[in-house]
Amino acid sequence: MDIEMLMDYCLSLDNVTEEFPFGNDTLVFKVSGKIFLLAGLNNSPLQFNVKCNPEKAIENRAILR
Repeated sequence: MDIEMLMDYCLSLDNVTEEFPFGNDTLVFKVSGKIFLLAGLNNSPLQFNVKCNPEKAIENRAILR
């Protein structure tokens, strides 16, 4: 996945906005004004943080390993 694919996916969701509240190198996606994803634009490979419940985070980590 690259940053364009991530952006396309996030913006396809309902009520999502993209912003740069922390400077030009951190892309932030919000839904209804609340942050759900942060992506560092200067990171290679792509790295991002996603807000989710703790149980889902454990599941996602297991899938990615």
